[in-house]
Amino acid sequence: MRRTVVDDGFASYLVQNANFDSKWEIPIIKNEEFEVPEDIIPFDKINRINKLQREKTFVHFYMHDISFRKLITSTNKYVKDFRDFGGIISPDFSLYIDMPLCLQLANTYLNRAVGVYMQNNGVKVIPNVRWGDTRTFDFCFSGLEKGGLYSISTHGCIKGFENKKRFKEGLSEMIKKLKPKSIIVHGSMPEDVFSSYINNVDFINYEAWISRVMKGKSDGNK
Repeated sequence: MRRTVVDDGFASYLVQNANFDSKWEIPIIKNEEFEVPEDIIPFDKINRINKLQREKTFVHFYMHDISFRKLITSTNKYVKDFRDFGGIISPDFSLYIDMPLCLQLANTYLNRAVGVYMQNNGVKVIPNVRWGDTRTFDFCFSGLEKGGLYSISTHGCIKGFENKKRFKEGLSEMIKKLKPKSIIVHGSMPEDVFSSYINNVDFINYEAWISRVMKGKSDGNK
């Protein structure tokens, strides 16, 4: 039988010694001081990165949740691998607007819980921020200290008028609540989404892996 996170009490060991935030008791990923990564790499490509590149590269999880399922069921097994890298961006668990709100809350919790666990085990962590519709604003920024470096992804999130509108609303709320020092953006940065903030927020843009491959900028080994 396939093991799930529920089988282990929702992986309670992830938040041992954690501090918690808000009425939802979301574990807090602490702000850390470190250099902005030279590059970010998808979790399913980490074995293609040579050792010299790893220490300046962060691992991200901007992909379908099933691609990093093992990270949740066997989180402790990845600590050693991630220590070889500059760090990770906390996992991007989906917050689909048609998901029950309780599941979106649970996925926000898991995002922070894995981040906290990795921090407590010597892995540098950039918090990933993910929101759904306005209902998620009550919890999707919880567990994050203000004034830090955060990461977001536009990849697959700004197609069509409604998705773009929803993304802009969330970005505005994020900036208002978290007052970011810098924001990593994975994917495109269209002017009609970012122009209102570009002069007030330090954005660091990384092209999505699939876009690099399609443009011939990567052969899968970098």
